[in-house]
Amino acid sequence: MEFLNEVGLFLAQAVSVVLALLLLVLGVAAIAQRQKREGGDGHLAVRKLHERYRQHAETLADALDPEAAKAAAKARRKAEKKAAKVRKKAAKGGGGERERPVSFVLDFEGDLRAEAAEQLREEVSAVLAARREGDDVVLRLESPGGIVHGYGLAASQLQRLRDAGIPLTVCVDKVAASGGYMMACVADRIVAAPFAVLGSIGVVAQLPNFHRLLKKHDVDVELLTAGEYKRTLTLFGENTDKGRKKFQEELEDTHALFKAFVGENRPSLDVAAVATGEIWYGRRALEAGLVDELSTSDALLTGLAGERDLLAVSFTRRRSWQDRLGVAAEEAVTRALLRLWQRGLDRRQV
Repeated sequence: MEFLNEVGLFLAQAVSVVLALLLLVLGVAAIAQRQKREGGDGHLAVRKLHERYRQHAETLADALDPEAAKAAAKARRKAEKKAAKVRKKAAKGGGGERERPVSFVLDFEGDLRAEAAEQLREEVSAVLAARREGDDVVLRLESPGGIVHGYGLAASQLQRLRDAGIPLTVCVDKVAASGGYMMACVADRIVAAPFAVLGSIGVVAQLPNFHRLLKKHDVDVELLTAGEYKRTLTLFGENTDKGRKKFQEELEDTHALFKAFVGENRPSLDVAAVATGEIWYGRRALEAGLVDELSTSDALLTGLAGERDLLAVSFTRRRSWQDRLGVAAEEAVTRALLRLWQRGLDRRQV
């Protein structure tokens, strides 16, 4: 009887634990669902870069001359209080004019699939909703290019800014090649560091073919299609001269579209001279007309901070741990491929 009581007590405790865990899981799921409803699938973050630059300058000034720094800080606080009163008064009167225009600062770090185009879409939408007369956009772009439709979409997001009449400056500190340059050429102004890599206006495709290996081991691959050119080149089937010719024609057509796109956005550029698939370093790119100015993004932004507010806008998408694990693995592979690409780009080192 005592044994039965102990068993019953154990079962009751076990059921209680299971119910508690079930309630916990349901609670977490409900919170996650509510957050998803309230916050969507991500959130927008905004940082005031002009204040960061000012704080850095004040920190350095305080180290060099503490007394002068204190006096400057006191004067700045007084001016800020006066400006706050003006803004408050304007808000009460139905105004809402900003003291200074805003430069919205966006970042695009491109991979082979242009995954950042999804974040860029959200950021551009936010800017279009918040911008006022006199505002502009600065995009810090780094990309060696990738798949055509991915970078075509990213370039189209930037075109939304141009269509809305918002001045767009693209800064390239390291590389904007191929699809990266497809995006950059949409800008009103392209600013590049002296040794940034630009251009590569061309199209490339390659794939291995295992047909002979499979044939050697008596392995047949059946490929059924409907449509004469549904498949031109394959990984496992036997490729034909006709298929190769059609594939090359498709590459040439894509290249023609790429050149036309660049020409429409930079009409003063001699597209035929630069659409050879070659790359140019910043100084040579300026001579060829691929860029408009030599500078780093840091120099450009610190110069703007004296006359404009700089707001760094970034959209972060929520991901499950499975997604984060997959993205981490994909980024590792992409970085490895990018390193190989950069090594093959130019074997000269400094």
